[in-house]
Amino acid sequence: MAWSNHSAITEFILTGLSDDPLIEALLFALFLGIYVLTMTGNLMLLLVIRADSHLHTPMYFFLSNLSFLDLCFSSVTVPKLLKDLLSVKKRISVEGCLAQVFFVFFSSGTEACLLSVMAYDRYAAICHPLLYGQVMRNELCVRLVLVSWGLASLNATIIVLLAVSLDFCEAQTIHHYTCELPALFPLSCSDISIATDVLLCSSLLHGLGTFIPIFFSYARIGSTVLSISSTTGRSKAFSTCSSHLAAVTLFFGSGFLCYLMPPSGSSLDLLLSLQYSTVTPVLNPLIYSLKNKEVKAAVRRTLRKYLL
Repeated sequence: MAWSNHSAITEFILTGLSDDPLIEALLFALFLGIYVLTMTGNLMLLLVIRADSHLHTPMYFFLSNLSFLDLCFSSVTVPKLLKDLLSVKKRISVEGCLAQVFFVFFSSGTEACLLSVMAYDRYAAICHPLLYGQVMRNELCVRLVLVSWGLASLNATIIVLLAVSLDFCEAQTIHHYTCELPALFPLSCSDISIATDVLLCSSLLHGLGTFIPIFFSYARIGSTVLSISSTTGRSKAFSTCSSHLAAVTLFFGSGFLCYLMPPSGSSLDLLLSLQYSTVTPVLNPLIYSLKNKEVKAAVRRTLRKYLL
């Protein structure tokens, strides 16, 4: 472990969300419920998409990958949070901290790429419906998913190398409920200016690199939808994008604020992080099931198939 060469720190102490036992008990019940809903909702969506042949399309192939990522994203932070809410000392090892930093950036980075790919899929479906089958071939869909995982893995590796390069002398208390790189910077006794700049550039490049294609895809989609003469046609075209737009707003809204604002250890930092890593994964399956007629119909068919 590179840290052990220049740091005597072997573990960190997390301040968590509260030090009041009653509040911690209430938060434990709340986040346990959120975690169970996250697992149930995303696993159900994965099962329905796999079981129903009507959903074997590029859009739902990407959505199934998004659900799998939400399972991973939530599992990186919530189980440790639940354990800490029942613990007096909220400790995490250096290795565990590094693993959390990597997997948070890996899962969130892959999700950002997938949301961008899904926006392109909606652009191809609405703006070029006659060529959609030729453009969004199965081979291209698989490649786009693999590229998303690869780019996020590269970005997460760079971030972890930044964490490894930091020197920690005496301070062990992380003013957060999880290991996030911005929360580690105040504990470092070495110069963090380069690490801060690299993290900012990496977040901007990855964030804007995935958000800009979404923006241009929806600009073209909006232009195409407005050119449709019938109100029914416009409504149908917009309904195919509304779920994705809601997911993009939730994810990028809290994500940009979380990583582009300077860390302060304030309640706002914790709330943004909780929404980014805990609330969004539970809302995505609800958004795509409640607002999507095809998914609701597939759920009914799947229930009839397995229960009747």
